[in-house]
Amino acid sequence: MAFSGAKVLIRTLNNLKSIPSRRYSSDFHIPDHLERVGFIGVGNMGFHMANNLIKAGYQLTIHDKNLNATKHFSDNGIPTKETPFEVGETSDVIVTMLPTSSNVLEVYTGQYGLLHGGNLLRPWLLIDASTIDPQTSRRVSTTISECFLREKRGNRDKPVMLDAPVSGGVLGAEAGNLTFMVGGLEEAYMEAESLFLSMGKHTIYCGRSGNGTAAKICNNLAMAVSMLGVSEAFTLGQSLGITASTLTKIFNSSSARCWSSDSYNPVPGVMEGVPSSRNYEGGFSSKLMAKDLKLAAESAEEVGLKCPLTSQARKIYMDLCDKDCHLKDFSCVFRHYYSGMDER
Repeated sequence: MAFSGAKVLIRTLNNLKSIPSRRYSSDFHIPDHLERVGFIGVGNMGFHMANNLIKAGYQLTIHDKNLNATKHFSDNGIPTKETPFEVGETSDVIVTMLPTSSNVLEVYTGQYGLLHGGNLLRPWLLIDASTIDPQTSRRVSTTISECFLREKRGNRDKPVMLDAPVSGGVLGAEAGNLTFMVGGLEEAYMEAESLFLSMGKHTIYCGRSGNGTAAKICNNLAMAVSMLGVSEAFTLGQSLGITASTLTKIFNSSSARCWSSDSYNPVPGVMEGVPSSRNYEGGFSSKLMAKDLKLAAESAEEVGLKCPLTSQARKIYMDLCDKDCHLKDFSCVFRHYYSGMDER
């Protein structure tokens, strides 16, 4: 499953189809073919996504290698299983939210994975919300397309896979404000709309299999470079005698305005409710940002594209990880790479 190339991605991103959030009333009806959901991977993001599905009325079955992660669900009467294969045996739909490509391969094709029983599957739809490389997404999707359903669903006799990484972070997952970038069969995407909008605010159809993960890599690349630029500018401003609060007002009312300044400010003391206000705890870790930049660099190399900012951003976040900041939010680059100061 080779990456389709920059031109295809650009064309796809120029033709995105966006569906806004839908708020469900108490009489919202979940279609039978979406009702039983197996959720695999309930870490920082998956925990809140699974909770929101439960609140919306879906019947969930949970698996995570970390038993501490599943305890909340088992304590509240939600079934948990020891292996992905067991989750698949009780589910119509599978949602996976995993840290790396190797984790995805393990869950789908590894020992006791979803395909452990062979090429006959019960779930008709498998959704991978992980941020991984497009090549792995396409490879797993091809494997799923070669399987058959144990029981025919309407006129469908084969399962379908969608890659659907998310943007919005832990806070967005908790609030149900995520944006899903979805690649795969458009018909399946439309059928799964209600499920996506029980966890998020927007869904964006990106085209063929792997395009969702490609879009997410591009999104996180832009986010990383933006955070570095804002952090560098704030640190320079402080060194020249301008307060971060003053610069924030200037940025947010002029051409420098961006998410990293007006919604996720990296300077402690400027904005409440963001990781910089709590010693960079929670949020999106520097380790995960370094991983996503590695994916972007590898994808750029695959298509023969020079991306100097990607390379530099990756080096900076790898340096942060070497400084034991790997678990801190990626906005910690302001303090721990540029040595910026708190707002006083």
